[in-house]
Amino acid sequence: MTTLQDARARKGDGMAVTAHGYVSAIQSVIDRIALTQVNGISQAADHITAALRAGGLLQAFGTGHSEAVAVDFAGRAGGLVPTNKILLRDLVVYGGADPKILEDEKLERDPSIAARLYEIAAPRPEDVFVMASQSGINGGIVEMALLIKQRGHKLIAITSVEHTARVSPRHPSGQRLADIADVVLDNGAPYGDALLSLESGGAVCPVSSVTNALIAQLVVAEVVRRIEAAGEVAPVYLSANVPGGDEHNHTLESRYAGRVRRTA
Repeated sequence: MTTLQDARARKGDGMAVTAHGYVSAIQSVIDRIALTQVNGISQAADHITAALRAGGLLQAFGTGHSEAVAVDFAGRAGGLVPTNKILLRDLVVYGGADPKILEDEKLERDPSIAARLYEIAAPRPEDVFVMASQSGINGGIVEMALLIKQRGHKLIAITSVEHTARVSPRHPSGQRLADIADVVLDNGAPYGDALLSLESGGAVCPVSSVTNALIAQLVVAEVVRRIEAAGEVAPVYLSANVPGGDEHNHTLESRYAGRVRRTA
């Protein structure tokens, strides 16, 4: 495939703006992730497994639509128990900030939020972080990444390599999330995220929400495989909506009392 053809495939050019067209376009992105991100997923799984064996947590952070990655890693059926999600609303829920700050749609661009979010999360030195950002350029994201590395944690980034390369960083350091992370996982999303081009201009149907969730579960699968291959029992949630689910989950969560936050 030529460079031009590859770019068009990433963007879904030529695909009809229909449900079937989106399925066809996103399948090619999924296939590319399966081929190109194997090494990165393996490295990410190694870091997370090492952290969990040391008694650490997986701390997951994302803003905007990328906060779905944190939700996908933390506190869900079939997922790992020693996980914690970090969200912008933690500033209000746990940090006592005025709720009006969440009315600022550009809050993620403010570098000053990073230190407070890190303080609220109260990570231990052995914790590992996963951060998701489509562009990887906003001030709060980059500042958080820098702080994580300054404190000695391993950092895994989930981002669009194509998008982040085409936009200028908004952090004073001039760095992007991808410049700071120990492992960078490419979610395969095109510049602008939306996959299907419109004849009138622009595009519709973003891809990052789908591929971010895919990458999250690929990483979880590899972590669990490593734990079980060592003859250990992986600390995995059951659905709270099956018999015995609550009891199973509360028993496992008690190992991380005060460290794993689970809210409505």
